[in-house]
Amino acid sequence: MPPRPLVLAAVAVGLAVAPAAQRVLPYPVIPPPQYQHAIAEGTRTLTGSPGPNHWQNRADYDLTARLDAEAAQITGAGTITYTNESPDELAFLVLKLRQNVHAPGVQRNRPVAVTGGMTLSTFAVNGTDYEDVTVGATPGSYQGTVEPGQYAIFGTVMTVGLEDPLGPGETAAIDVAWSYTVPPATGTFRQGTDGEVFYLGYWYPTVAVYDDVYGWHTDPYLGMGEHYLEVGDFLVAFDAPADMLVYGTGRLVNEEEVYADRTRRRLADALGGDEVVHVVTEADRADALAPAPEGRRVWRFEANEVRDVALSASAAYVWDATRALVDQDEDGTADDAVLINSFYRPGTAAWGRSAEFAAFSIEHLSETLWPYPWPHMTAVEGVIAGGMEYPMMTLIGGDRTDASLFSVTYHEIAHMWYPMMVGSNETAFTWMDEGLTSFNTNEGIDAFWDGSAPDRERIDAWDRRRQSHYLLAGTGYAVPPMRHNDRYPVGGGTRQVDPVGGNARGVASYSTPAVALHALAGLYGRDAFFEAYREYGRRWRGAHPYPYDFFSTIEDGLGEDLDWFWTPTFFDTWTVDHGIGSVLASAGGAVEVRIVDLGMAPMPAPVRVTYADGQTAEQRVPVETWLGGADEATLTFPAGEVLRVELDPDGYVFDANPTNDTWEAPSPATEASPGEGGGER
Repeated sequence: MPPRPLVLAAVAVGLAVAPAAQRVLPYPVIPPPQYQHAIAEGTRTLTGSPGPNHWQNRADYDLTARLDAEAAQITGAGTITYTNESPDELAFLVLKLRQNVHAPGVQRNRPVAVTGGMTLSTFAVNGTDYEDVTVGATPGSYQGTVEPGQYAIFGTVMTVGLEDPLGPGETAAIDVAWSYTVPPATGTFRQGTDGEVFYLGYWYPTVAVYDDVYGWHTDPYLGMGEHYLEVGDFLVAFDAPADMLVYGTGRLVNEEEVYADRTRRRLADALGGDEVVHVVTEADRADALAPAPEGRRVWRFEANEVRDVALSASAAYVWDATRALVDQDEDGTADDAVLINSFYRPGTAAWGRSAEFAAFSIEHLSETLWPYPWPHMTAVEGVIAGGMEYPMMTLIGGDRTDASLFSVTYHEIAHMWYPMMVGSNETAFTWMDEGLTSFNTNEGIDAFWDGSAPDRERIDAWDRRRQSHYLLAGTGYAVPPMRHNDRYPVGGGTRQVDPVGGNARGVASYSTPAVALHALAGLYGRDAFFEAYREYGRRWRGAHPYPYDFFSTIEDGLGEDLDWFWTPTFFDTWTVDHGIGSVLASAGGAVEVRIVDLGMAPMPAPVRVTYADGQTAEQRVPVETWLGGADEATLTFPAGEVLRVELDPDGYVFDANPTNDTWEAPSPATEASPGEGGGER
């Protein structure tokens, strides 16, 4: 979106509108110079689609790992094939060792168990061993920190000086071997072990993203922010104790070697029908797997076009499975079966419905957005308090109510679209995955908990009491969504101080973007909004969008400049506050409703008038009224006895102060009627 001039107009304070003061209108969205350079280079466009010169680098992984459950130790090795699709010659590489958030002395922004982090025993590029020069190297300056043939590790970031620069179109084979201690559940937050369950996330070195806007992304993993990863193909061989039931990202390619015949038959039943099948029960768990005379078993997974892989292993799990039907080949028929798995410990509250909830989530999201492309979706219980997403896998902790488990399950599965398919930078722009996913989750809650059955009580997901945006809106404690995840303030408007901003981060990254998208759907119509929303996904699936790509794609789809919407809500913390100033009958009998704009953020103001005979009439104060400098507007409705006037009657406009949004006719016995002055407030 090209820069536009800053305009000044009038602002009102209070329902008794004073003579107009100077009102500041939203400034235009101006992308940073690096993004504007990408547009000039033709890798991105002003309309939000990838440009004709768009490129993206790639990392493919062939990995092996062995779990020593007694020692809680992972030993791994593998080859990373990194392809430079950029037009640039790369003199160095950047890798991420995310397990080093658990290393002693490493910077982090939340408490963790210090278990030693990741130790490299081998590191070679194209067959040549590289020298570790971490001791004595200078942290914080990545290019030039190491000489060719050397590497240095600073916390979770590793810099590799290439002996031979990697030219455009060339590949580098990185051989690496490592080990680490799986962190305990009491000192981790997205993976780890509680002694019964091992959930392995961040368990291997990854190549950092090199993109067309900023080049290498060297942000350290501090614990709270998540990740920005390249897409690739993965081969994984995981060696685990023989009594453990294992699942992971990708397609299990050696079912015959690991499952007993009965287990395979039950899996076939799950894929062939819509009922939940108990694939492994507590009673027959000991006989669910194929014999393993040596006491260990290797599980082999293959995953294509994913950004990450995770693994789950436990001897305590039971296993439910069913299917979701989606239109993976996009032929107009939802007949492609996705295997839905749920692994949990017997007796965990609500988990008997986990597979049902996951199947609904996959089907609903596939219909709402675009089809789920992978062979399975798996929910795993344990280890953490909340939920965490990985491609085809989600980890969810704790005993829950049905409604709570549904909400977390849908949310984590919705992450399969953002950021697993649409690969935004979660560290720098958390709202691009959490905010969009929160919007999708509310849509899913509305669709499932619709009151259509006794086990589907009615839940209004968009009830403002469920949206934490309103907790901080207008308090002075809110923080804009366009804030780096590691840079939220301490506190966040509560008495409890935590290192990542308390409520501020959650509100800005989750709730505020969700209610903002809900507003766009209401103001522009769900069909038009969702077409633009899906177009964003179609354009950037498998790629790396920035916020400006999202903003411009939505504008492109809706056919309107929305800087007046993006700036107050995403770049600032301005609030909407419309109020009903008066309801009066004019001399000609028509009903005049005066709307005042008391907030900083301009927004259309929908108004509904309800008459005594049950008829209603609706009008809207367009946003152009406020952008033109007005701080009040009068709408004229047909004559009649008015019982009620409502602002934003459908609950789309996220008004921070609803106390002045409704007018009701006074009782004739105690008040004058509208037209006799009784409508003034």
